[in-house]
Amino acid sequence: MSEVRLTTPSFLVLGIIDKLGEASPYDVKVEAARTVAPFWSMPHAQVYAQCDRLLEAGLLSEVRQSGGRNRRLMRLTDEGAAALRGWLADPAFVPVEARERGILKLWFGASPRVHAPVQIEEHRRTLDDYEELAGDVGELLTRGQREALEFGIRYERMMVDFWQWVESREP
Repeated sequence: MSEVRLTTPSFLVLGIIDKLGEASPYDVKVEAARTVAPFWSMPHAQVYAQCDRLLEAGLLSEVRQSGGRNRRLMRLTDEGAAALRGWLADPAFVPVEARERGILKLWFGASPRVHAPVQIEEHRRTLDDYEELAGDVGELLTRGQREALEFGIRYERMMVDFWQWVESREP
C-alpha cells in the first residue's frame, strides 16, 4: 500500500462507490454523470485513473467478475471508508473556482449583445429543468441531494439575473 494524495476527484470516486456498495469504473462514470455532473464534472478518463490510484493506495478493493467482460468491481476498504468519513467531516473552506466561459469572453471583450440573450435562454432552460426535477423527485432525495439541487436552482437564478443585468447595460 502506498501513500497517495487524495483530491476532490478521489473523494468523488470513494463517495459514489460507497453509495453504490460496489461498482466498476464504468458504473462510477455513469453515476457521476447521472448525479453530480451539474455541479462537479469529471472527465471519464479521470474516473478510471482515480480508481487505479485508490486501488493502489489500498482505499479500494477489487474483484473480477468471471466470464464475459471480466468486469472489475470495487468496494471501499476500511481505510477508504475512514478516508471518506474524514473528508466528509472536514469543514475546511475551499474557494469556488468559477469557470464560466461566457464571463471569460466578456473579460476579453466579447459583445454582451451577442452573448447575453443566449446565456439568459440557456440558464433559464437549466433552471426550469432543475425546478421540474425538484417538483418531481425532490421529496425522494436525501437531505444533501436536495440541498445540492437547491444550490443548482439558486445558481441558475443568479446567472439569469446576472446576464439580464449585463444585457441591460448594453448601450
